Amino acid sequence: MGRRWGKTTLAGALACAAAASGANVGWVAPTYANSRPLWRFLEHAVSSERRALLRRNDRSVEFKRSGRVSIYTADNDIALRGESFDLVIVDEAARVKEETYTDVLLPTLADRDGRVFLMSTPRGRNWFWREWVRGQSQTDACRSFTAPSRDNPLDSIKRAAELARGMVSERTYRQEWLAEFVSDGGGVFRGVEACVSVAETKPQAGEAYICGVDWGRTHDATVFVVMNATSGKMVAIERWVETEYVRQLERMSRLYEEWKPYVIVAERNAMGGPLVELLQEKNFPVESFAMTSVSKPVLIDALALAIERGDIGLLEDATLLGELVAYESERTPTGAVRYSAPGGMFDDCVIATALAWRACHRAGGGIVFEV
Repeated sequence: MGRRWGKTTLAGALACAAAASGANVGWVAPTYANSRPLWRFLEHAVSSERRALLRRNDRSVEFKRSGRVSIYTADNDIALRGESFDLVIVDEAARVKEETYTDVLLPTLADRDGRVFLMSTPRGRNWFWREWVRGQSQTDACRSFTAPSRDNPLDSIKRAAELARGMVSERTYRQEWLAEFVSDGGGVFRGVEACVSVAETKPQAGEAYICGVDWGRTHDATVFVVMNATSGKMVAIERWVETEYVRQLERMSRLYEEWKPYVIVAERNAMGGPLVELLQEKNFPVESFAMTSVSKPVLIDALALAIERGDIGLLEDATLLGELVAYESERTPTGAVRYSAPGGMFDDCVIATALAWRACHRAGGGIVFEV
């Protein structure tokens, strides 16, 4: 959320509503100074509430139905250890240390199967951003939303947001007022959003298609990506987690019948080898790709160049775009470049897309079109 959007008001309303219904709520700010507006909100909210008892000594409010709101600070997390909450609300979460979130706050939710709300103005692409990207998949476990400052209904805040446009740098304005996650450095894939295009919804006569496959089973996902071999535009993406191999092969058969790709490029590492062989035995046009420390950088570099040039068309898929934007590179002690997803994230969609692009593009430019 952008500056002055109303984070404290929203957080306080959620905290009081939950506590009034009997929940134990922990409302966390990065520092003691940051927590002062939270306490002022609680004092004002329950000043005329006969069903609530304000405890100034430990900055908490108790409701008659045994619910409670307690204010804590992340820079003194000792007080949080050992607590058990139904709901935790973290104010300005991007300014809280990741280990405080993972090692201190999340365990407080275990006993009660509680929930957590992370509210913050962005601060680069840190752990809070990774959680936001994860929430863009819109799963039952995690959801994320964006609210720029101009969405505040107060005219004074809207005017302040407009005035800020001419008073701060573009980067600061985008982060602080538009609530955008601005990269602190250059990502591997630049220009991702510009490559999003309208896709074909069904096979077109006279067009040829290819498919890239990244296999998974338990923790990571299996992803199929289908592209138009002529235009280089993605036309379909399918992703499953914890799906039996026989079901994956059945879905590949249905996808093949629908799009008739003339070549399927599939990773053969680990469980990929046997699956590729099974498909080849069924006369599928499958080519295997061995992912190594040598072949992976070449594969990723080709996709990065295609995205930077706008040669490829991407589907507006939240998981795919999130993986592409988050993808990282690092220089090893030997001088080589290592590509991977950030800790806690996956790159299944990235790899499947890179394999599909490999099937329709060759080094030196030009589309490979062989039927």
